[in-house]
Amino acid sequence: MNAAVDRLSQAQRERLAFLEMRAYFTGELRRADIEARFGIKPAASSRDLSAYRDLEPANLDYDVAARCYRPTKAFQPLFEFSSDRVLAWLLQGFGDGLELKLRKVAPCEGPGNLVRPDLSILSTVTRAMCAKRALKVSYLSLSSGASNRELVPVALADNGLRWHVRAFDRTNARFGDFVLTRIAKAKDIDGPVADVELLGADEQWARIVDMEVVPHPGVRWPQAIEADYGMDGGVLRLRARAALAGYALRRWSIDCSPDHVLDPASHHLWLRNAQTLYGVESAAFAPGAPSAPGSVST
Repeated sequence: MNAAVDRLSQAQRERLAFLEMRAYFTGELRRADIEARFGIKPAASSRDLSAYRDLEPANLDYDVAARCYRPTKAFQPLFEFSSDRVLAWLLQGFGDGLELKLRKVAPCEGPGNLVRPDLSILSTVTRAMCAKRALKVSYLSLSSGASNRELVPVALADNGLRWHVRAFDRTNARFGDFVLTRIAKAKDIDGPVADVELLGADEQWARIVDMEVVPHPGVRWPQAIEADYGMDGGVLRLRARAALAGYALRRWSIDCSPDHVLDPASHHLWLRNAQTLYGVESAAFAPGAPSAPGSVST
């Protein structure tokens, strides 16, 4: 962050950081976006845009037809965003301000995240997603190594350990999950995207799976597990998209075998209605569940 930015008020730095993030990761920015986010008047949002363009005149171009600003090919971020904050913003709609480095009110730590996506790749993917465009990517697969693919990104998904891009794979003519950090290069493809390649056609994304999770029958004191998860009547009812259900079951080490055969020492929970996973492709990742046909991740 340069000295000119430091001279701005904290409130204006927050607004400029937001407008840059919005343009960078969605590919478009309107005054109304700033006004809605910060509750300011049009005159104030215009001043913010002018201030940003004074600081980085080569970053934004005005698209007359769409009536919005777009990042230029020469775009270079003015602010230093962490991937954690960007992904939090994309996932939950917050994290669009600057890191204020405030002291914690109490000691609090988490396990951290070992996987940190490249923001230039992430921004290319999210802009294509918002604009409904295809990408040509260089992808590193565990099963087939490096290859070039044409993907139509439709959603982002967090499996608790890694971020995936849900995308239509034109090579295999199907939707699948692609680990974000395994995309080495990404470039826009000119041309239309068919309806069958968009999120509305992804049946696994649209399908909602209802799961009934209970303490593993092999646990000696199930009341402790019920207390851990705030179960109602000894049952925890979960709903997830079919495309993501297997990831959730794996993250929480839920035994999905029909006869609860996995070790209760490492699987405190059991999916008692395992039949709900029938036809769920991501069930391939669920502990103990029979693998569904077809590959869901590469």
